[in-house]
Amino acid sequence: MKAAVFVARWRPQATRVKLPEVLPSAPLSATRGVLQSKLVLVADAADAEMYFAPLAMTLSPYIDSEGIQHVRDAFIFGANAHVGQSRQSGEPYISHPVAVAEILAGLHMDEATLVAAILHDVIEDTAVVREEIVARFGEEVARLVDGVSKLTQIRFKSKAEAQAANFRKMMMAMVEDVRVILIKLADRLHNMRTLGVMRPDKRRRIARETLDIYTPIASRLGLNSLRHELEDMGFAALYPTRYRVLSESVRKARGNRKEIVAGIEERFVRRFGEEALRAQIDAREKRPYSIYRKMLQKHLSFKEVFDVFAVRIVVQNVDECYRALGIVHNLYKPLPGRFKDYIAIPKANGYQSLHTILFGPHGIPLEVQIRTNEMHQFAESGIAAHWLYKSSGDQGTVTQARAREWLRDLLEIQQKAGNPQEFLESVKVDLFPDEVYVFTPMGEIIELPRRATVVDFAYAIHTDVGNRSVACKIDRRFAPLSTPLENGQTIEIITAAGAEPNPNWLSFVVTAKARANIRNYLKNLQDTEAIKLGHRLLVKALNAENIELEAVRAERMTQLLAEYHFEGLPDLLREIGLGNRMAPLVARLLVMDNLDVTVQANGAPSVNSAQAPMIISGTEGLVVDFAKCCHPIPGDAVVGFLSTGRGIVVHRCDCSNAADAGIHPERWLAVNWSSAPMGEYQALVIVHAKNVRGGLARIAGSVAETGADIDDVRFDDRDVNLTIITITLRVADRIHLARVMRRIKQVPDVVKVIRP
Repeated sequence: MKAAVFVARWRPQATRVKLPEVLPSAPLSATRGVLQSKLVLVADAADAEMYFAPLAMTLSPYIDSEGIQHVRDAFIFGANAHVGQSRQSGEPYISHPVAVAEILAGLHMDEATLVAAILHDVIEDTAVVREEIVARFGEEVARLVDGVSKLTQIRFKSKAEAQAANFRKMMMAMVEDVRVILIKLADRLHNMRTLGVMRPDKRRRIARETLDIYTPIASRLGLNSLRHELEDMGFAALYPTRYRVLSESVRKARGNRKEIVAGIEERFVRRFGEEALRAQIDAREKRPYSIYRKMLQKHLSFKEVFDVFAVRIVVQNVDECYRALGIVHNLYKPLPGRFKDYIAIPKANGYQSLHTILFGPHGIPLEVQIRTNEMHQFAESGIAAHWLYKSSGDQGTVTQARAREWLRDLLEIQQKAGNPQEFLESVKVDLFPDEVYVFTPMGEIIELPRRATVVDFAYAIHTDVGNRSVACKIDRRFAPLSTPLENGQTIEIITAAGAEPNPNWLSFVVTAKARANIRNYLKNLQDTEAIKLGHRLLVKALNAENIELEAVRAERMTQLLAEYHFEGLPDLLREIGLGNRMAPLVARLLVMDNLDVTVQANGAPSVNSAQAPMIISGTEGLVVDFAKCCHPIPGDAVVGFLSTGRGIVVHRCDCSNAADAGIHPERWLAVNWSSAPMGEYQALVIVHAKNVRGGLARIAGSVAETGADIDDVRFDDRDVNLTIITITLRVADRIHLARVMRRIKQVPDVVKVIRP
């Protein structure tokens, strides 16, 4: 059985002795000559040479002697920094960064990356500081090392927050230089190879993190060989019993199928020889994790999945790819609907190949992949192939372009994310293995994750297009913005100048870019509305104290802002508008003779009940909400409650929750409707009707006649003859609701209509 080897897996033998004590690191003021003399002294140590020799052998085919010496200098520096430290396996700690560098050497990474790989833990785990790395190895290496290092100097509220912040830092460093993530992936790969010494619970935690985050990133960057190894080791660590059972089943089945696989490969080789087409043919079995995922996703048994073998065919150019496709389709019949052309339409990570499923001998399905040699190298090495082929002048491959596009999206998501955990959530959501391909009206192909909607498509075109979307056409027919997209559809977005993102979009968008942009827009919108509301509340509270906001002394305002740790008045107004600060308390503090008292965040003076009510028009947006318990509408007597983080929640005065005003009197305020309220409002009506055929349709028709909309309908069958229907309506005001209720009462078989 043929199998591709990703990189040499050198591991130092456990019998090797610890590194000898070496000279302490020189200060920053040390000259280059003094530094070199110390390096030479250590480099002559036989034990140290034992650790570096395998890496030097891997580097020698593509890096000159001067470059190898530079990497050796980094090795000696790292050995100095990590002296006395050891891994849980008992090996000297320097064995780990050297192994990481060797993995990257297998990808033919450049000299700076290899030096940074050897030094990637010195800032985090030793007394070495960034400035020392800059002085000795340059800014480029220091930037890479800093990007991989964790945020050890910052205190976080929780471990989850710390992990999210570290992840965001690493991803942002990757946006600046993708080599950061290559070092981190190699670091994770070696840690997974040596995971056996960890406690079982820690093994599972690291394995889950690897499968959830690092393998999808490796897939995004096209690092398939690295991804496959991470997946299989992560699977073995996370589900050891499942891995053992599945591996044993594969081993038993392999004995029966060795001859079949060999026969398939031989027949392909013979047919390509007859057609005089030079090709490299490799027949192989699927990997354990690949088998497990297919069993899990498609609810298949092992026998159903294992009967799929993969044949890889590598030819010279794209024309020969399609010629090879014709040969294999003549050799074995293709399975209808299972052909995919990833050469014409590459995957999100730049992967290119022809995929087809054939009916093989004895009815065994064969998955055949056909690609050129260059496509194969990029399928195995992904974005790292840029360095592998750097000497040949390769500039701007498909993989590079796709990776750069994804990194640009990451930067936009980072700018729009509210906190590290939101960023981590967005990036994890965006790491999809499956894609759907749709077209713009001009014929441009847009690639999106499976289950993406029209709104995701709009944001993929441009942020402004997404923000201003109001409708769409799918294949020239109008469709809802929430419609999931399918391959081959043509999408046309209809925009309007005054349109804004709808908060409901967050319930169905799937791409991180769309989610981050919607959240950012709504957050900015809420901030703006909160400042306006806070200004109204503060002015109203100051009026009750017989003073205008403009008349407040500047030094008093400055002192209060300093006490609250706010940078300016807008921050104070925003907190008031969101309900985090009480306007009456702030007003009282502003009019006091002095501010020699400590401001209490949750304290509040008594509210002056004589002050005029605040007027609401229904257009305040996100900072004024209407309670779901009583559904107030214009015309109802209402009262407002300042809810922390939400702004004002409006209740009907007869609401049971409003009866609790005595519990937090400082948070309740008088509100009233404007003379001309805008918009539509939800209202509940309960209809008692006889249980007859077509009754609901007649009720719905009567509602439509009054110009109202139905948002929701719920049934409660009391008995065979009577049905209680709870209808959520959208009306303009109390008069409109009364007209709707009168019309419903006129429907035959309706017994009564009430508003709860």
